[in-house]
Amino acid sequence: MTIVRMVAAAAVISLLGGVALAQNNLPLNDLKIRAEAGDKTATRQIAEAYYLGRGVDQDFKLAAQWYEKLAKQGDVRAQTSLGLIYARGYGVEKNMPLALKWLNLAAIQRDPGAQYSLSTIYFMGDGIPQNFVESARLRKEAAIRGHVQAQADLGRMYSEGKGIDKDLRQAYYWLAVAAQQGDDSAPDDLKRISAAMTAEQVRDAENQAKEWMAKAKKTWK
Repeated sequence: MTIVRMVAAAAVISLLGGVALAQNNLPLNDLKIRAEAGDKTATRQIAEAYYLGRGVDQDFKLAAQWYEKLAKQGDVRAQTSLGLIYARGYGVEKNMPLALKWLNLAAIQRDPGAQYSLSTIYFMGDGIPQNFVESARLRKEAAIRGHVQAQADLGRMYSEGKGIDKDLRQAYYWLAVAAQQGDDSAPDDLKRISAAMTAEQVRDAENQAKEWMAKAKKTWK
């Protein structure tokens, strides 16, 4: 299982021999000047350009440096990205204490990506004692906030009673929500779990999943 976190893509184009972001058409050097002056948007654009290798050579070490500037200012997305860089050892030496520091800060602020990443670290026991109970708690927090992988993994934890009381209806419910949002592996799990459920239990869980999606779509508009 891998730690999953989607970093927002910065649209980067070449301009006047330098690097420019399509959004504001500014060369990289100009963005750096703005970033050094405290412009958070410019700082994020530079960090993401280096992280993704868009318009510049991919450089996780430089990405980490720019993300850290934002993270220290309390930026949740930057804290999550920086935590993942340290957890993966991308461009920097893997450092779980630093990864946990930044991911915890973001998770406290209810960032679902950070919550899911922490849940996976606890599930795997990566640099810390394995703790299925804490993993399940964090996955549920992320699942409630719409994190698809957290929803699918939470469903599996419910189906196995791992870190949480076994509950096939809850397992089916969360996997159905994940499936409706495009999780590829959820349908197979749903078939497996439904074989141990009554038709009424399956129907109730499916209806709950549809209700969740209906409410979620209203918030997405």
